[in-house]
Amino acid sequence: MPDGTPAHGFPRFPDGTPVQGVPRLPDGTPARGTPRARGGHPEQREPGGGWGELRGRAGVAYGAPGGAGAPPATGVPVPRPRRASPSEGPRQEYLEAFDADVDVFAPRTSGTAHAADPYASVTDWDTRSGAGNGVVDDAGTGVDDDAPPTGEPVAAKGGRGRTFSGIAAAAVVTVLAVVVAGQVAMGRDDGDVQAQSAADQARGDRDAASRGDGRPTPSGSPSVAPPTYEQQMGRTYALSATLKGSGEFEAIPGVDKAPGRGQKFSYRVDVEKGLGLDGELFAEAVQKTLNDDRSWAHNGAYTFERIYSGKPDFVITLASPGTTADWCAKSGLDTTVDNVSCDSAATERVMINAYRWAQGSETYGDRIHEYRQMLINHEVGHRLGNPHVTCDKDGELAPVMQQQTKFLDHDGIHCRPNPWAYPGS
Repeated sequence: MPDGTPAHGFPRFPDGTPVQGVPRLPDGTPARGTPRARGGHPEQREPGGGWGELRGRAGVAYGAPGGAGAPPATGVPVPRPRRASPSEGPRQEYLEAFDADVDVFAPRTSGTAHAADPYASVTDWDTRSGAGNGVVDDAGTGVDDDAPPTGEPVAAKGGRGRTFSGIAAAAVVTVLAVVVAGQVAMGRDDGDVQAQSAADQARGDRDAASRGDGRPTPSGSPSVAPPTYEQQMGRTYALSATLKGSGEFEAIPGVDKAPGRGQKFSYRVDVEKGLGLDGELFAEAVQKTLNDDRSWAHNGAYTFERIYSGKPDFVITLASPGTTADWCAKSGLDTTVDNVSCDSAATERVMINAYRWAQGSETYGDRIHEYRQMLINHEVGHRLGNPHVTCDKDGELAPVMQQQTKFLDHDGIHCRPNPWAYPGS
């Protein structure tokens, strides 16, 4: 307007008289100092030219209010597109959008609103802002959204002015969108690459640290070491005292060479099918027990070798109580009383009652490993021709050929459990 009022209705007076109660300095700067945007934050210009060049005199963010090229009184910085250098001249696509006799980049007279800035009419902010006029809303932002606009906007002069305004607005929005989008994309891409690189490096460092302490790299579920022979021999296993199995046997594969130089006996290990017991553990126990120096291999008298095929001297058989009773009965022996084992001398089989192997006996309690050693030595001792005997003195070790599954005490004499033929070795 001729009086210096911007086109959107905010009066501006260069003489410093109060505008809606807010005093201004002679040059039009609000008395509170630095011009502020609607949110109350000072303008922070950054390098790159995204907001255009500073207007007014050198070192001053804004010119005098109401002057040519001055931003709105709200103090919000006006975005500016990049201007071509004098050598470049105006862009052809802009010239083609207007009449040939209009120079859209030529400066206008000072009396025309937004004279020096042909884009000002499309970049002015909402004229309802009350920033800098002393009005404070309930939130304390310095903006009264309910206050009516002041002044009268300047009407566009003719259709050509309106056309110019719309096209200029589109041009400004397009330029700004390209600039901002490019900066955001560059920032995001760089940030994504850096974040991914940092994450990969951290992961590599963590993996290297986990492998650098000598521990194996996990591959699936944590591995658990299998139980040792002693641990397995120290456990009891569930098996019924009245179980009668299928009566079918299978030989345990493998060969264990005789370790000594004494009289050699070959044997095979058979296990009744369907017992659910570890046949390989049983075969290992037989070989280790018979060739122990405390057993019948004492002083090199005998040595025992397990075979898988061919004709053995005898077959050590692990069978259910019912099947054991059947094979022992072939040699006139009754194992149903006290559910015991036997050497069925009329056959090739030395029968080990699977219930006793799995559960032990009251005489040995929880010393199940020693009890199993006694079972093997006792029944093979019969195969070698040794009869039943008992201890003679109170507190002595029971002889391995004593029926220790049935008793330890006899005739007032208390015997101690013993699994070996030569326990003092």
